Parts: sequence; C-alpha cells; structure tokens
Amino acid sequence: MELASPIELESLPDDVVAAIEVRDRWRRRASAGGGLEFLVTDIARWRPGSTVRVAFLDGNDQLHADIAAATAQITDACNLKLDFGHDEAAGTFRRWTTADTAFAAEIRVSFDLPGFFSLVGTDSTDRTIGAGGGPVGGNPGQRSLNLGRFTVNRPAQWEGTVRHEFLHALGFHHSHQNMRGTCESEFRWDDEAGYVPTQDARGVFVEDAHGRQPGIYTYLAGEPNRWPRAKVNHNLRTQDDPDVVAGPFDARSVMLYRFPPFFYKSTPSSCAPTGNGQNLSDGDKRGLNLLYPHTTDELAGLQARADAVLQSIGAGPEGLAGSDGGKLAEAYRSRAQELAAAQTAGAG
Repeated sequence: MELASPIELESLPDDVVAAIEVRDRWRRRASAGGGLEFLVTDIARWRPGSTVRVAFLDGNDQLHADIAAATAQITDACNLKLDFGHDEAAGTFRRWTTADTAFAAEIRVSFDLPGFFSLVGTDSTDRTIGAGGGPVGGNPGQRSLNLGRFTVNRPAQWEGTVRHEFLHALGFHHSHQNMRGTCESEFRWDDEAGYVPTQDARGVFVEDAHGRQPGIYTYLAGEPNRWPRAKVNHNLRTQDDPDVVAGPFDARSVMLYRFPPFFYKSTPSSCAPTGNGQNLSDGDKRGLNLLYPHTTDELAGLQARADAVLQSIGAGPEGLAGSDGGKLAEAYRSRAQELAAAQTAGAG
C-alpha cells in the first residue's frame, strides 16, 4: 500500500522569524509612543506604481520564464510592476549571487533550499533580517523567496504555489490567520480523545490502531515538519496583528492552505478552501488593488500618511535604546524612515 504524501508546510528559518519578531515588537512600541501610525498599515508594501526587481539564484531560463508568466495575474490586478530583467534577444533573466554586496533585485528567488517560503513585502530588503549571516534574509546575498525543488520536480499546481509566494513578497499574509475567518475555532489543535501516538516508517504521525487521529500540534511535531508548539502557533494560529490589514475572509484565495480533512473539526469546514488553488480569487485581486491602488485620491491619502511619519519619526518612544547603545533601534528607525520616504517618492 502506497503511503499518502505527508503535508510539508512553508516556514521561514527560525533565526529569521526571531529577527522579525524583535523588530515588530519595536515597531508596535514605536507606534504606541506616537508618530509611527503609518507603520501598521503601509510599511510592508512596496510603493504603488513602482517597479520591483526580481532575480534568480539558480534554475534555467525556461523555469524563469514560466515563473515570470505565472505572476502576470498578480501585476494585471494592481499598480505595481515586477521586472524579471528579461533579455528578449538572449532569452535570459536577471540573476543574483550569494556574494552580492549590492541589491541585484528586491525579490531574490532560489530553488535550492527545502520547501516554499517568502519574506513579506519590504522585509525582502530589510538588512536587519538575517544580519548575522545565513542563507535567508533581507541582505543582497540572501534568499528572500524560495521554491524548493522546482528545478527537479515542480508540484502539480506549481503556478498556484508561485502566486502564493509572490503575494507574500508583495505584502500578503496567510488567509487561515485572518482574524475575520473561522480557522482558529475550526482547526482541531489537539489529539482525538484517547489517541495513542503512532508514527509510520517515515516518522509521520498517523491515526492509531483504533482509528483516532492526531491533532495539529502532534502531527506537525513529526516528519517532515518537526515543529514545536510555538512554531505551530506562529504559523497557524490567528493573531489580531496590528501590522496586518485584513479584509474579509476569502475561502477562494490562493493564500488559504488546503489542509488534510483531519485538521478540521467539521466537514465541510468553513475554513477549507473552495478555490482551485491556482488562480487569484476576486478577493485576492481586491486586496492587491487595496495595497497598490491606481486612483489619485488613494495615492494622495498614502502620501499624507507617509508625510506624517517623516515629520515625527525622529522623536519616537523613550527607553528603546538597549545595551548596544541603541544601534539596532536606530537601524529600525532608519529603515522605517526609508520606507516612509519611498512611499512619498511617487505618490500624489
């Protein structure tokens, strides 16, 4: 009997998640202290109307062309351009290397690490993320988006995977963590009563001899994910996050995972996707237009919010210096100022 393929979820490396969490706590305190309200709604997105460069670490030209083509649904729905550096005469696309000291591109794609993941929005060029080294981060020689194994074995719905990760790269978060959805209450976090921990030959937690199922915490603790409880909470549980602009829950979104049935308490579940996992939903397109609007009024409102930040960003909250003499906090502040200034560059 052939074993069912285990579910491998996307996740950024732990050190990258930790760096983002530290920075985001500073941003929230800075916002609460006055003057950085702009951070909680706009700072993760690229400037509407701008061009965001994409480059590839590995893979061949045909793979690069296919990925560029798959993202057309995204740019057709918003006021933003993705530039893959396509040389039509040579048939090549922009590349980057791990030795780069200047940004070849804002979004730096690789295929060589396990799994699928992307930094969210402007985190892709945030040098405080991955500052200690490592393969993933916001520095020029680090990966910001990974499509593991695409060079040897693309998944069946690879276009949907590409769109999912590139939406992360443009500022989108997972739909199952949308506070307006039902996933928090619909997910079956704990084992069924009486479940006896049972693993197959691969180390995957499976139903026990009496047909009782593991809960999400137990299942994801096994292969291939090996996630501790805190990592499950970070990646799956709903958070009322002030940094996230959440629209209505969209069951057709490509940002909603398709989990196995035992993840849900009910069948059919209100948290389960109803889309095909390939194409952007109408809700995805509305979200893109919200983040990257075309209209003059919306762009003017963006500039007004950014101007308010630039006027007050120097004051900031007290007591955020830290034992490093405030170097990290200053890096956070400078980055926030840089992003706010970038938003005003072409607005209005």
